[in-house]
Amino acid sequence: MRIIAGTWRGRPLTAPAGDATRPTGDRTRETLFSMLTSRLGSFEGLRVGDFFAGSGALGLEALSRGAESCLFVERDRKALDAIRANAAKLGIERPDIRQTDVLALGPAPAPLDVLFMDPPYGTGAGAVALDKLGRLGWVAPGGWISVETGRAETLDIKGFELDAERVVGKAKLWLLRPAG
Repeated sequence: MRIIAGTWRGRPLTAPAGDATRPTGDRTRETLFSMLTSRLGSFEGLRVGDFFAGSGALGLEALSRGAESCLFVERDRKALDAIRANAAKLGIERPDIRQTDVLALGPAPAPLDVLFMDPPYGTGAGAVALDKLGRLGWVAPGGWISVETGRAETLDIKGFELDAERVVGKAKLWLLRPAG
């Protein structure tokens, strides 16, 4: 696993030990960031969130590409250790990491421009979490949400419109926007 583009391009990332976390592979991340860059133009100055963060690869990639900030949310201790190790290797002095379940988050202190969600496949956790996060103000008006699921899964969340979906290997990437 490595950073694909930006300031830290080519820098290796550590995956969490054990089988509890399934990091988003380089090819899948490259596809996702290509999809987002074609819509956003740039990540410069954006506030992003990496929820169900695992290794933190999605948020770190966004920071490498110029995002202003990233909030990492993860509950697994080994994954949190990997996020901290990856942030330290990249020279991020005080990464914003919350050790909690995504569903335990309260109201957003400020909405995020881009929200990455890579929940465990086959659980429906992405849809449940996004429904709650949307109601609690975590997604900025005009913001973008990426949800990664297993390729056979479906995703339908009230209040959000599907912009694109793409199958990459065993994964399906969903790009959503707030409705209205």
